[in-house]
Amino acid sequence: MRILGINALFHDPAAALVVDGTTMAAAEEERFSRRKHGKRPVPFSAWELPEQAARWCLAHGGVRPEDLDAVTYSFDPRLARPADEMGLHDPFDPLRLEYAERAPEFLAEALPGLDPAKVVFVPHHVAHAASAGPASPYPDSAVLVLDGRGEAASHLAGRFQDGTLHTVAAQALPDSLGLMYEELTAHLGFLRSSDEYKVMALASYGKPRFLPQLRQSVHATGDGGFRARDVDWAAFTPPRARDEEWNQDHADLAASAQAVLEEVVVDLAHWLHREAGGDALALAGGVALNCVANSRLAAQGPYRHVWVQPAAGDAGTALGGALYLAENPAPLAGADLGRAWSDDELRAWLDGAAVPYEKPPDIAETVAEELARDGVVAWFQGRSEYGPRALGHRSLLAHPGRAENLERLNTVKGREEFRPVAPMVLAERAAGLFEGPLPSPYMLFVHDVVREWRDRIPAVVHVDGTARVQTVDARQEPLVARMLRAFERRTGLPVVVNTSLNTAGRPMVDDPRDALECFGSAPVDLLAIGPYAVRRGRVFG
Repeated sequence: MRILGINALFHDPAAALVVDGTTMAAAEEERFSRRKHGKRPVPFSAWELPEQAARWCLAHGGVRPEDLDAVTYSFDPRLARPADEMGLHDPFDPLRLEYAERAPEFLAEALPGLDPAKVVFVPHHVAHAASAGPASPYPDSAVLVLDGRGEAASHLAGRFQDGTLHTVAAQALPDSLGLMYEELTAHLGFLRSSDEYKVMALASYGKPRFLPQLRQSVHATGDGGFRARDVDWAAFTPPRARDEEWNQDHADLAASAQAVLEEVVVDLAHWLHREAGGDALALAGGVALNCVANSRLAAQGPYRHVWVQPAAGDAGTALGGALYLAENPAPLAGADLGRAWSDDELRAWLDGAAVPYEKPPDIAETVAEELARDGVVAWFQGRSEYGPRALGHRSLLAHPGRAENLERLNTVKGREEFRPVAPMVLAERAAGLFEGPLPSPYMLFVHDVVREWRDRIPAVVHVDGTARVQTVDARQEPLVARMLRAFERRTGLPVVVNTSLNTAGRPMVDDPRDALECFGSAPVDLLAIGPYAVRRGRVFG
């Protein structure tokens, strides 16, 4: 079966192609359009389909629209209720629902040759669940989905057994952990449905002193559901203007909200385990991108294995919808599901841009040497990542042993000073430096940095002594592994700083033009693009 999955309705439009149960390609529209999240997450932009991502997925798989057996759309308008009936204020809800109902027509227009009758509506949270359970290494796993909203709910709990999803609980709107966190994000002066990770980072600078009061509005209900609505954030601290400096009240409120979120997530997992059993839990939904909550769940929850889908947000529902219809879906082999260019194609880009470059004997050794000299490296290798994390394909790399490199990278990227950067480490070395769920290939957990290492790799240690680790399997990522080993030979450090290759407000770099533009506009010392090295001094003086 050839199935194209589409996510388009709320935010992060994306497409994925699954052929005979194997994921062939998956990409987010933002990587093509260069608009962060593909569009603003507001109802009146609902008509922005992931047309470029869908066309690329089909082209990569050698599939024509008329050859598709099905196209899934990760929202079922037949299950939706009017917003006012659900206690939500959303004057554009009728427009969103009308668009969803007409999605088959719009998709047929965007993909000439597609029969609109082949479009199948998959419920939003079912698509989330199917992006996690069947894609995980644990085919009979329990699944927990938490996000802002779907058709009429904000949560799904269940278990996949023999390829079938058995749902045991769903929380009706307006109660929503995702919407609660979104509202706090806006209250703290950040961009709703975009900057929630900034709140998570800010929480580490605060104390949860508002937690007792917050629990009155946000708590588990003991029946597999929860209450999360009507929080009066202004009762804790006035709203922060976007250009206003954050203060301790802001950090304490973030810490309190983070703590209550973690409490509810852990409670829901215990309830699900009692109801459905199993030793593995797969997570999806935007809340599953909260790596601090994931780590607490791994430490305090009832499951032996906790696996998080690397594109856990709405982009992942494109993949989930396709996997839900697929026969015998295969586990996800990695997040590198996007575009790639051959060495010859990259050389043509460099020649066309008229930039001096060299082809060293081993780009891994060249990068390690530059990093050891405390240079910042833009790393562009292989297929781009599906999801929000840079995992060794579209990364900015730096020396972890210099504390000032955190501020330096945040300046390069134009980010807030409280934002951490992540360590990249070989999987077999990780346990000696970090304590927490290992391996961690998708950078979706936080780990305590072993105390004797904190002063040796200060750039990647957050204010609370943790780090969001990416472990590297040399069998899957031989080039990255070679670079890490070469860096350790020069410095004695088995860790390299890894953050996404982009600047603030821009999507992650995807194609060679993006890479050259980012390199030309930011103080980066070396661009490693395929086997080629472009050095700043030789290009920009």
